[in-house]
Amino acid sequence: MTMQEPMTAAQEGQASALRSAPWSQSEALAVYQMPFMELLFRAQTVHRAHFEPSTVQTSQLLSVKTGGCPEDCKYCSQSVFNPTGLKASKLMALERVLEEAARAKEGGATRYCMGAAWRSPKDRDLDEIEAMVRGVKALGMETCMTLGMLDAHQARRLKEAGLDYYNHNIDTSERFYGEIITTRHFNDRIETLGHVRDAGMKICCGGILGMGETQEDRVAMLVTLANLPVPPESVPINMLIPIPGSPLENEGHLDPFDFVRTIALARIMMPTSHVRLSAGRKDMSDELQALCFFAGANSIFVGDVLLTAANPGEGRDAALFRRLGLKPEALEQ
Repeated sequence: MTMQEPMTAAQEGQASALRSAPWSQSEALAVYQMPFMELLFRAQTVHRAHFEPSTVQTSQLLSVKTGGCPEDCKYCSQSVFNPTGLKASKLMALERVLEEAARAKEGGATRYCMGAAWRSPKDRDLDEIEAMVRGVKALGMETCMTLGMLDAHQARRLKEAGLDYYNHNIDTSERFYGEIITTRHFNDRIETLGHVRDAGMKICCGGILGMGETQEDRVAMLVTLANLPVPPESVPINMLIPIPGSPLENEGHLDPFDFVRTIALARIMMPTSHVRLSAGRKDMSDELQALCFFAGANSIFVGDVLLTAANPGEGRDAALFRRLGLKPEALEQ
């Protein structure tokens, strides 16, 4: 009896990409709980089979309509339920949005993401939103919007305007969801994702860690995403930023290794997706971010601000990229 040869990186990655059976909670949890070094090795092997390991996709995010959101998300500075001191604003003028997008492109961003604090957009707002999409596309950038829930008609309008990605995070597991948000249901999120996919757009969808969830909840969130008819092309993994005045202002005490484990599991379960190291990077050490990149994260938000939260500045990111030998991913033409 001969010992079986270990799989090469390409074979491991191909096996993951060709997987047809849905992930079970128990199977995914077993991967999450692997010895840390084995987990990272497996994640890096899958990552190398699908991506150049030293490139990172860079996006920039702009809040085009801030505050006054009628949802009660416990983590959010923009909810009318949370006394965070943030004042609501009107929809930003098109000219300002395009000026900010042009600056983001000059800074190296290849995707421009625009967010509005709405439960869902009103049809009368979509004319201006569509103009923003067309204007950013004309600059030669990928476009992404996050506007809350969409119906099928609204999703088709955004697709016709040229929107590449729509972001709509599920935030956490279905079990824990009601502990964080009560003004809409978990299935409302899934329904919007279906409208986005049916309209022909790519999906950006992930969640937030450190809200008091269990490791089983983190795994269940990724099981939901990986088992969608088509997994999201972009998977943002956020570390909770405890906002003073929000119900979660005293949360956010997550073991950094658990955060890295979640990144690695996302990479293994969704091998061809961009896994984005998102909110919370300002308070992450360079060493933690490096572990996340090794575990399969290959996308970040650049710029000083993420909607209303602080983000590492251009200088810190550039210095980190130099130290790690990373380079921004070029936009495919």
